[in-house]
Amino acid sequence: MTATVPAPGAREGTGRRAFDKKAVVPWLFLAPGLLLALVFKFWPMAKGIWLSFFDVRPFLGDKWTGLENYSRVLTDHRFQDAIGHTLILGIGQSVGAILLGFALALLLEGQARSLKFLRTAVFLPAVTATAVVGELWRLMYYPTSDGLLNSGLHFFGVGTVQFLDNPGIALYSTMVMGIWIWAPYNMVIFLAGLAGVDRSLYEAAAMDGVSLWQRLRFVTLPAIRPALMIVLTLATIRGLRVFTEVYVLTGGGPAGSTDVWMTRAYTLGFSRNDIGGASAASVVLLCVTLLLTVLVNHLRKRGEAR
Repeated sequence: MTATVPAPGAREGTGRRAFDKKAVVPWLFLAPGLLLALVFKFWPMAKGIWLSFFDVRPFLGDKWTGLENYSRVLTDHRFQDAIGHTLILGIGQSVGAILLGFALALLLEGQARSLKFLRTAVFLPAVTATAVVGELWRLMYYPTSDGLLNSGLHFFGVGTVQFLDNPGIALYSTMVMGIWIWAPYNMVIFLAGLAGVDRSLYEAAAMDGVSLWQRLRFVTLPAIRPALMIVLTLATIRGLRVFTEVYVLTGGGPAGSTDVWMTRAYTLGFSRNDIGGASAASVVLLCVTLLLTVLVNHLRKRGEAR
Protein backbone atom coordinates (compact mmCIF):
# COMPACT_ATOMS: atom_id res chain seq x y z
CA MET A 1 0.00 0.00 0.00
CA THR A 2 1.50 3.30 -1.05
CA ALA A 3 0.76 6.57 0.82
CA THR A 4 -0.31 9.49 -1.37
CA VAL A 5 1.81 12.58 -0.73
CA PRO A 6 0.16 15.85 -1.82
CA ALA A 7 2.18 17.99 -4.14
CA PRO A 8 3.90 21.07 -2.60
CA GLY A 9 1.70 23.40 -4.65
CA ALA A 10 -1.46 21.70 -3.37
CA ARG A 11 -0.30 22.00 0.27
CA GLU A 12 0.49 25.68 -0.25
CA GLY A 13 -2.95 26.30 -1.77
CA THR A 14 -4.71 24.49 1.09
CA GLY A 15 -2.70 26.43 3.71
CA ARG A 16 -3.46 29.74 2.00
CA ARG A 17 -7.22 29.01 1.98
CA ALA A 18 -7.12 28.13 5.70
CA PHE A 19 -5.14 31.31 6.38
CA ASP A 20 -7.60 33.41 4.38
CA LYS A 21 -10.53 31.88 6.26
CA LYS A 22 -8.92 32.63 9.64
CA ALA A 23 -8.22 36.20 8.55
CA VAL A 24 -11.77 36.81 7.29
CA VAL A 25 -13.77 35.39 10.23
CA PRO A 26 -12.76 38.11 12.78
CA TRP A 27 -13.67 40.82 10.27
CA LEU A 28 -17.11 39.25 9.79
CA PHE A 29 -17.75 39.56 13.53
CA LEU A 30 -16.42 43.12 13.56
CA ALA A 31 -18.34 44.22 10.47
CA PRO A 32 -21.64 45.25 12.16
CA GLY A 33 -19.83 47.39 14.75
CA LEU A 34 -17.54 48.91 12.12
CA LEU A 35 -20.53 49.68 9.90
CA LEU A 36 -22.35 51.46 12.74
CA ALA A 37 -19.19 53.40 13.63
CA LEU A 38 -18.73 54.38 9.98
CA VAL A 39 -22.33 55.61 9.58
CA PHE A 40 -22.87 57.29 12.94
CA LYS A 41 -19.35 58.41 13.91
CA PHE A 42 -16.74 58.66 11.18
CA TRP A 43 -19.05 59.89 8.40
CA PRO A 44 -20.53 62.71 10.54
CA MET A 45 -16.99 63.56 11.66
CA ALA A 46 -15.79 63.82 8.05
CA LYS A 47 -18.91 65.82 7.14
CA GLY A 48 -18.25 68.21 10.04
CA ILE A 49 -14.67 68.79 8.87
CA TRP A 50 -15.97 69.45 5.35
CA LEU A 51 -18.64 71.92 6.52
CA SER A 52 -16.12 73.86 8.62
CA PHE A 53 -14.80 75.35 5.34
CA PHE A 54 -18.22 76.55 4.18
CA ASP A 55 -20.87 79.12 4.97
CA VAL A 56 -23.70 76.64 5.36
CA ARG A 57 -26.92 78.00 3.86
CA PRO A 58 -29.76 75.47 3.88
CA PHE A 59 -31.77 75.46 0.62
CA LEU A 60 -29.49 78.17 -0.88
CA GLY A 61 -26.34 76.15 -1.36
CA ASP A 62 -23.19 76.16 0.73
CA LYS A 63 -20.57 78.83 0.00
CA TRP A 64 -16.83 78.12 0.24
CA THR A 65 -15.16 80.39 2.84
CA GLY A 66 -11.85 78.62 3.44
CA LEU A 67 -10.45 79.29 6.91
CA GLU A 68 -12.80 82.22 7.66
CA ASN A 69 -14.90 80.15 10.09
CA TYR A 70 -11.78 79.21 12.05
CA SER A 71 -10.57 82.81 12.16
CA ARG A 72 -13.99 84.09 13.24
CA VAL A 73 -14.39 81.49 15.98
CA LEU A 74 -10.88 81.83 17.42
CA THR A 75 -11.06 85.65 17.54
CA ASP A 76 -14.53 85.73 19.14
CA HIS A 77 -14.10 86.94 22.73
CA ARG A 78 -17.02 84.77 23.91
CA PHE A 79 -15.31 81.72 22.48
CA GLN A 80 -12.02 82.76 24.11
CA ASP A 81 -13.85 83.11 27.45
CA ALA A 82 -15.37 79.66 26.88
CA ILE A 83 -11.87 78.21 26.32
CA GLY A 84 -10.74 79.73 29.64
CA HIS A 85 -13.78 78.27 31.43
CA THR A 86 -13.10 74.88 29.81
CA LEU A 87 -9.49 74.88 31.04
CA ILE A 88 -10.45 75.89 34.59
CA LEU A 89 -13.30 73.39 34.74
CA GLY A 90 -11.35 70.59 33.06
CA ILE A 91 -8.21 70.96 35.21
CA GLY A 92 -10.13 71.40 38.47
CA GLN A 93 -12.52 68.58 37.70
CA SER A 94 -9.75 66.21 36.57
CA VAL A 95 -7.43 66.88 39.52
CA GLY A 96 -10.28 66.69 42.04
CA ALA A 97 -11.68 63.46 40.55
CA ILE A 98 -8.22 61.84 40.43
CA LEU A 99 -7.36 62.73 44.04
CA LEU A 100 -10.78 61.71 45.37
CA GLY A 101 -10.82 58.54 43.26
CA PHE A 102 -7.37 57.56 44.52
CA ALA A 103 -8.39 58.21 48.15
CA LEU A 104 -11.54 56.11 47.69
CA ALA A 105 -9.50 53.30 46.12
CA LEU A 106 -7.12 53.24 49.10
CA LEU A 107 -10.04 53.23 51.55
CA LEU A 108 -12.12 50.59 49.74
CA GLU A 109 -9.36 48.20 48.64
CA GLY A 110 -9.81 44.66 49.99
CA GLN A 111 -11.82 41.47 49.63
CA ALA A 112 -14.33 41.91 52.48
CA ARG A 113 -18.00 41.55 51.46
CA SER A 114 -18.89 44.87 53.08
CA LEU A 115 -16.25 46.60 50.94
CA LYS A 116 -17.79 45.12 47.80
CA PHE A 117 -21.15 46.61 48.78
CA LEU A 118 -19.55 49.99 49.51
CA ARG A 119 -17.67 49.97 46.20
CA THR A 120 -20.91 49.28 44.34
CA ALA A 121 -22.69 52.09 46.19
CA VAL A 122 -19.84 54.54 45.54
CA PHE A 123 -19.73 53.60 41.84
CA LEU A 124 -23.42 54.40 41.27
CA PRO A 125 -22.88 58.06 40.21
CA ALA A 126 -20.61 56.89 37.37
CA VAL A 127 -23.33 54.66 35.85
CA THR A 128 -26.22 57.06 36.40
CA ALA A 129 -27.19 59.26 33.46
CA THR A 130 -25.47 62.63 33.71
CA ALA A 131 -28.77 64.40 33.04
CA VAL A 132 -30.32 62.69 36.08
CA VAL A 133 -27.31 63.55 38.24
CA GLY A 134 -27.54 67.15 37.04
CA GLU A 135 -31.19 67.42 38.06
CA LEU A 136 -30.36 65.98 41.50
CA TRP A 137 -27.62 68.55 41.97
CA ARG A 138 -29.97 71.34 40.82
CA LEU A 139 -32.27 70.36 43.67
CA MET A 140 -29.34 70.24 46.09
CA TYR A 141 -28.19 73.69 44.94
CA TYR A 142 -31.74 75.12 45.21
CA PRO A 143 -31.20 78.85 45.95
CA THR A 144 -33.49 79.17 48.98
CA SER A 145 -33.30 78.12 52.59
CA ASP A 146 -35.28 74.99 51.63
CA GLY A 147 -32.45 73.72 49.42
CA LEU A 148 -30.47 70.78 50.82
CA LEU A 149 -27.07 72.49 50.86
CA ASN A 150 -28.44 75.86 51.94
CA SER A 151 -30.36 74.30 54.83
CA GLY A 152 -27.10 72.71 55.97
CA LEU A 153 -25.31 76.05 55.71
CA HIS A 154 -28.09 77.72 57.72
CA PHE A 155 -27.42 75.18 60.46
CA PHE A 156 -23.90 76.63 60.74
CA GLY A 157 -25.18 80.21 60.58
CA VAL A 158 -24.23 80.83 56.94
CA GLY A 159 -26.70 82.73 54.75
CA THR A 160 -28.29 81.49 51.54
CA VAL A 161 -25.77 80.90 48.76
CA GLN A 162 -26.73 81.27 45.09
CA PHE A 163 -24.67 78.33 43.88
CA LEU A 164 -25.85 78.44 40.27
CA ASP A 165 -27.05 82.05 39.95
CA ASN A 166 -23.87 83.76 41.15
CA PRO A 167 -21.44 84.20 38.20
CA GLY A 168 -18.52 84.10 40.64
CA ILE A 169 -19.16 80.58 41.93
CA ALA A 170 -21.39 78.90 39.31
CA LEU A 171 -18.39 77.40 37.47
CA TYR A 172 -16.98 75.94 40.72
CA SER A 173 -20.40 74.55 41.66
CA THR A 174 -20.41 72.74 38.32
CA MET A 175 -16.87 71.52 39.03
CA VAL A 176 -17.98 69.91 42.32
CA MET A 177 -20.69 67.96 40.51
CA GLY A 178 -18.17 66.78 37.89
CA ILE A 179 -15.79 65.58 40.61
CA TRP A 180 -18.66 63.70 42.26
CA ILE A 181 -19.53 61.97 38.97
CA TRP A 182 -16.05 60.96 37.81
CA ALA A 183 -14.22 60.14 41.05
CA PRO A 184 -15.89 56.67 41.33
CA TYR A 185 -14.92 55.93 37.71
CA ASN A 186 -11.29 56.73 38.52
CA MET A 187 -11.58 54.69 41.71
CA VAL A 188 -12.31 51.50 39.75
CA ILE A 189 -9.21 51.98 37.57
CA PHE A 190 -7.06 52.68 40.61
CA LEU A 191 -8.45 49.56 42.33
CA ALA A 192 -7.38 47.49 39.31
CA GLY A 193 -3.91 49.01 39.58
CA LEU A 194 -3.69 48.40 43.33
CA ALA A 195 -4.66 44.74 42.84
CA GLY A 196 -1.44 44.23 40.90
CA VAL A 197 0.89 45.70 43.53
CA ASP A 198 3.30 43.11 44.97
CA ARG A 199 2.30 42.70 48.66
CA SER A 200 5.83 41.65 49.62
CA LEU A 201 6.93 45.22 48.94
CA TYR A 202 4.54 46.45 51.65
CA GLU A 203 5.85 43.82 54.06
CA ALA A 204 9.45 44.81 53.31
CA ALA A 205 8.58 48.48 53.78
CA ALA A 206 6.89 47.72 57.12
CA MET A 207 9.97 45.80 58.30
CA ASP A 208 12.15 48.78 57.35
CA GLY A 209 9.89 51.03 59.41
CA VAL A 210 8.97 53.45 56.62
CA SER A 211 6.15 55.90 57.20
CA LEU A 212 2.75 55.71 55.51
CA TRP A 213 3.61 58.61 53.21
CA GLN A 214 6.92 57.01 52.17
CA ARG A 215 5.14 53.72 51.45
CA LEU A 216 2.61 55.57 49.34
CA ARG A 217 5.27 57.56 47.49
CA PHE A 218 7.92 54.90 46.87
CA VAL A 219 5.81 51.72 46.59
CA THR A 220 2.19 52.42 45.68
CA LEU A 221 2.48 55.32 43.23
CA PRO A 222 5.29 53.78 41.08
CA ALA A 223 3.40 50.46 40.98
CA ILE A 224 0.14 52.01 39.75
CA ARG A 225 1.75 54.37 37.24
CA PRO A 226 0.09 52.66 34.21
CA ALA A 227 -3.35 53.02 35.84
CA LEU A 228 -2.56 56.62 36.70
CA MET A 229 -1.64 57.42 33.10
CA ILE A 230 -4.88 55.83 31.84
CA VAL A 231 -6.87 57.94 34.30
CA LEU A 232 -4.95 61.05 33.27
CA THR A 233 -5.57 60.42 29.56
CA LEU A 234 -9.31 59.86 30.06
CA ALA A 235 -9.57 62.86 32.38
CA THR A 236 -7.87 65.09 29.79
CA ILE A 237 -10.33 64.03 27.08
CA ARG A 238 -13.34 64.39 29.40
CA GLY A 239 -12.17 67.78 30.63
CA LEU A 240 -12.04 69.24 27.13
CA ARG A 241 -15.31 67.65 26.00
CA VAL A 242 -17.37 68.55 29.07
CA PHE A 243 -20.89 69.41 27.95
CA THR A 244 -23.75 67.56 29.66
CA GLU A 245 -22.86 68.66 33.19
CA VAL A 246 -22.81 72.32 32.17
CA TYR A 247 -25.81 72.16 29.85
CA VAL A 248 -28.04 70.45 32.42
CA LEU A 249 -26.91 72.44 35.43
CA THR A 250 -26.53 76.00 34.12
CA GLY A 251 -26.96 75.97 30.33
CA GLY A 252 -23.81 78.12 30.12
CA GLY A 253 -25.17 80.88 32.38
CA PRO A 254 -25.44 83.05 34.32
CA ALA A 255 -24.12 85.70 31.93
CA GLY A 256 -21.94 83.14 30.16
CA SER A 257 -19.89 82.48 33.32
CA THR A 258 -20.05 78.70 32.77
CA ASP A 259 -20.04 78.69 28.99
CA VAL A 260 -17.49 76.08 27.87
CA TRP A 261 -16.11 74.97 24.51
CA MET A 262 -18.84 72.44 23.76
CA THR A 263 -21.76 74.58 24.92
CA ARG A 264 -20.42 77.46 22.81
CA ALA A 265 -20.24 75.21 19.74
CA TYR A 266 -23.76 73.97 20.50
CA THR A 267 -25.05 77.54 20.76
CA LEU A 268 -23.42 78.49 17.45
CA GLY A 269 -24.82 75.47 15.65
CA PHE A 270 -28.32 75.03 17.04
CA SER A 271 -29.29 78.45 18.45
CA ARG A 272 -27.68 80.75 15.88
CA ASN A 273 -27.79 78.31 12.95
CA ASP A 274 -24.09 78.93 12.30
CA ILE A 275 -23.26 75.36 11.27
CA GLY A 276 -19.94 76.34 9.68
CA GLY A 277 -18.73 78.11 12.83
CA ALA A 278 -19.90 75.27 15.07
CA SER A 279 -18.11 72.76 12.83
CA ALA A 280 -14.91 74.82 12.94
CA ALA A 281 -15.09 74.99 16.76
CA SER A 282 -15.60 71.22 16.93
CA VAL A 283 -12.68 70.54 14.58
CA VAL A 284 -10.39 72.74 16.70
CA LEU A 285 -11.51 70.80 19.78
CA LEU A 286 -10.80 67.51 17.98
CA CYS A 287 -7.28 68.65 17.06
CA VAL A 288 -6.52 69.84 20.61
CA THR A 289 -7.86 66.58 22.08
CA LEU A 290 -5.74 64.49 19.71
CA LEU A 291 -2.68 66.61 20.47
CA LEU A 292 -3.09 66.27 24.24
CA THR A 293 -3.75 62.52 23.96
CA VAL A 294 -0.57 62.03 21.93
CA LEU A 295 1.37 64.18 24.42
CA VAL A 296 0.11 62.19 27.43
CA ASN A 297 0.93 58.88 25.71
CA HIS A 298 4.39 60.18 24.81
CA LEU A 299 5.03 61.14 28.44
CA ARG A 300 3.75 57.71 29.54
CA LYS A 301 6.15 55.89 27.20
CA ARG A 302 9.04 58.06 28.37
CA GLY A 303 8.18 57.23 31.97
CA GLU A 304 8.03 53.49 31.21
CA ALA A 305 11.37 53.62 29.36
CA ARG A 306 13.17 55.02 32.39
